[in-house]
Amino acid sequence: MGGPASVTRISSRSRAARGVYLLPNLLTTAGLFCGVFSIAQTMQGFYFTAAFALFAAQVFDGIDGRVARLTNTTSRFGIEYDSLCDLVSFGIAPSLLIYQWALLPWGVWGWLATATFVACAAMRLARFNTMITEVDQGYFQGLPVPVASAQLASLVLMYNFIGKWGLPDKHIALLLMTYTLAVLMVSSLPYPSFKQLQLHKRQPFWALVALIVYLQLLVAQTELVLFTMSIVYVSSGPGIAVYRWLRGRDVRPEGSRRWSDDVTDAPEVPESDERVA
Repeated sequence: MGGPASVTRISSRSRAARGVYLLPNLLTTAGLFCGVFSIAQTMQGFYFTAAFALFAAQVFDGIDGRVARLTNTTSRFGIEYDSLCDLVSFGIAPSLLIYQWALLPWGVWGWLATATFVACAAMRLARFNTMITEVDQGYFQGLPVPVASAQLASLVLMYNFIGKWGLPDKHIALLLMTYTLAVLMVSSLPYPSFKQLQLHKRQPFWALVALIVYLQLLVAQTELVLFTMSIVYVSSGPGIAVYRWLRGRDVRPEGSRRWSDDVTDAPEVPESDERVA
């Protein structure tokens, strides 16, 4: 029963478990570096550069999971590492940016909004990891953390786009926006996941034309396109919920649970599941 052969099998499995996949985790680390760079730029007062750094982090966050799935290099380590990096790049970095840029004049209400955003981002990521095998793969439950970050960053870019410089006036809309995004992250509203998109397979011809037009608009009017995309996606959750409610269907994604449910009983995530929220 515990012969040399079994000892060899156990030790080999232990050695394998200690290894990590380099390519997807390097991409995740690149996104983390963008988030840290955004924090550094915010502390120096370069708010627009900090906002663009957050969108650069979005690019790496969008491809690390796809690369892991295409190369069959998904792992539990990658899932947890990705979530921790997302908390820095899309939780702490954007909240610090909006605080330094717009919420500082609000005093205690400003840093409370910042703390609420970070806390909700952390809870959203934790909930995703515990419920990844249960929720309808066509929808996310609650606003994804990267999109909430993109919305805050796009506000900074739009301020520059409309011809204003420096810091905005003390405006309650920016404070309410931060709180609203925090609430949407921990809500049960359904948001499209687009996981069914298979860009590596054949697509209709019009899809290529639409993508080319989109890229042209993105280059020509970067700030406007990023802001419009962010606000449309943020609004899609309440819109889908209202549509489902009018149709007499459950507002929440299929298989989702309320915060009052016991998430500690969620099953372990298989090695082949998604990496990112």
